[in-house]
Amino acid sequence: MQEAIGMIETTSVGIGYQVQDAMLKAADVQLVLGRTICSGKYINVVTGKVAAVEAAVEAGLGAAPDGVIDHIVIPHVHESVFPAMAQSVQLTDPTTGAIGIIETFSASAILEAADAAAKAAAVTLFRIHVAMALGGKGFVLMTGSVANCRMGVEAGAALARKKGLLVSAVVIPGPSKELYQEYI
Repeated sequence: MQEAIGMIETTSVGIGYQVQDAMLKAADVQLVLGRTICSGKYINVVTGKVAAVEAAVEAGLGAAPDGVIDHIVIPHVHESVFPAMAQSVQLTDPTTGAIGIIETFSASAILEAADAAAKAAAVTLFRIHVAMALGGKGFVLMTGSVANCRMGVEAGAALARKKGLLVSAVVIPGPSKELYQEYI
């Protein structure tokens, strides 16, 4: 398990590659995701030890001072973030409880919100969708008891709201089984 995750979201593809190069040269980090996203933007996500991720993100920011939309460093990232990003979470019987959904205007903000939700409440993150086919936005889906989904959604939404990047924060108690069909 990696200790930290860092992400830089840029305004252009060229700047995105420039940032990626600076991040990977600056520290011993692994590239989790480097790709174009909607609206002609680019994201770079790295992982590694906290100090290395911090150094990589700092170097990336230095490489493109005018092309950064958003960035994050999450030290001690919750262990459920990576499987949810990879969409590899298997739900066995999720038809009780609730679904919690947080949607943000930036790809970076959704990772931060998902981590906060998982740390704040006993929820299972089962999907983190980062920017593709969403106009650059992101969303996270979680499940658990109604109370835990509310706590998780509130914690994640508070971070996104503070940055002015919250689109929506929803809790659906007793969701229909059809909402889960693509995940079971």
